[in-house]
Amino acid sequence: MRFLQPGTLEEAISTRVDNPEQSVIIAGGTAVVLMLQHGLIAPEVLISLEKIPGLDSIRIEDNRLHIGALAKLGDVADSRLVRQYFPALFAACAAVGNVRVRNQATLGGNLAEADYASDPPAALMMLDALVEVKGISGTRQISLPDLLLGFLTTTLEPDELITGVIIPIPTEQPRMAYLRYNNRSSEDRPCVGIAASATFNDAICTGLRLTVGAACEIPTRLSEIEALAVGSPLTDTRIHEIAEGYAAGIETIDDLQSSAWYRTQMIRVHIQRVLKGLRDG
Repeated sequence: MRFLQPGTLEEAISTRVDNPEQSVIIAGGTAVVLMLQHGLIAPEVLISLEKIPGLDSIRIEDNRLHIGALAKLGDVADSRLVRQYFPALFAACAAVGNVRVRNQATLGGNLAEADYASDPPAALMMLDALVEVKGISGTRQISLPDLLLGFLTTTLEPDELITGVIIPIPTEQPRMAYLRYNNRSSEDRPCVGIAASATFNDAICTGLRLTVGAACEIPTRLSEIEALAVGSPLTDTRIHEIAEGYAAGIETIDDLQSSAWYRTQMIRVHIQRVLKGLRDG
């Protein structure tokens, strides 16, 4: 196996094009190294992005937060800008694994892996984030629903690399939260992750975004269920209706961690918890 460290993004893309079937991109390595150890992949070439400059910044530009693909999850969680504008993303990144994992894993690698049992994608989808990718034909921006197709499957072309994530800063700062549940170790992958954002005018809910992750193949928003909250107070009855709508509308999955039935129950419970938390401030 050859280990290559291109010094520019263009060089990395060119190297990938030369070896589309036999090469694997490695960023932080927390996913790729495990796959290598378990024999799930056996590439001829590993292309490391570590030496490419400028892909780890976290900055505001044109009223949007830009997070480079090589930004470590720990750096995202520690960022003053992320904590100020997007506390749900802070909470999701801070919940991943343990401090050693967060100090190695990258946001771009997390998205490219497309693991359903991951925290950041649910928060990013709730925030209407765009994923910026670059390939031989140029740069494009992809929404999370258009990027993630299923477990370990994305719409990235073989020559495309994720270069960053762009999140619009809301004109009105909403209340945000990310609530995860796992039924084993606190460092384990989540069984369910709920990312939520709500705006209020006095007691009236004027907007709701709600994404469920880890319980289904890709993070899921149900806009028709979100709309139930708008224009009225978030009473316990209304919150129950929203939780029931999401529980009924999401096709949950079975794995070694929990059954689809159990995940459905946890969606119902944790949506009620996160919405009551947002309502009560």
